[in-house]
Amino acid sequence: METAFWLRGLIIGFSIAAPVGPIGMLCVRRTLDAGRVAGLLSGLGAASADAIYGFIAAFGLAFVSAVLVTQQAWIRLAGGLFLCYLGIDTLLADPGGRVNATNSPSLAGIYLSTFFLTLTNPMTIISFTGVFAALGVGNVDTSYLSAGTLVLGVFIGSVLWWLVLSSAVSMFRSRLGPDWLRWVNRLSGLILLGLGVFAILSLRL
Repeated sequence: METAFWLRGLIIGFSIAAPVGPIGMLCVRRTLDAGRVAGLLSGLGAASADAIYGFIAAFGLAFVSAVLVTQQAWIRLAGGLFLCYLGIDTLLADPGGRVNATNSPSLAGIYLSTFFLTLTNPMTIISFTGVFAALGVGNVDTSYLSAGTLVLGVFIGSVLWWLVLSSAVSMFRSRLGPDWLRWVNRLSGLILLGLGVFAILSLRL
């Protein structure tokens, strides 16, 4: 029984993480700049945030969920501003593309930045709530063990996606010269900045 919940969580976590968005762009850029470990840490930050939202949905913490959804405009505003900052930082990065020892972010900073960015999308909890409700998680008959197993599966599934993505990008890293990396920085910076501006303009505070 618990194995079935774990496998479902694995599939859910992988599926929610897979669509390419700002976190995916950061993962690709950081993998190209600093290697697979940096890209994987970016993904781990996102996976941790997904696990927190999955925990809230699985254990039926309605009050927390309601507060997050009610305040989503302000939370998303913070996320939009942060995306703008990341986009500008990427555009101004070393034109050679590779991060050197003097300007490379700390491993903790890499992890925390994507963790924070993922948390600024409270609508993720709506996705988890809907999926978990369809699976019967969160009702009175669901044990804490089953809910916890599902959340663990979500986290591992998300981590698996980021491992696949960072490993795949890392395979091409050595083949890209400074000119290619310069254009990668410019393109990813513009995309991140554009997503940030769009997020801010779409808000109704």
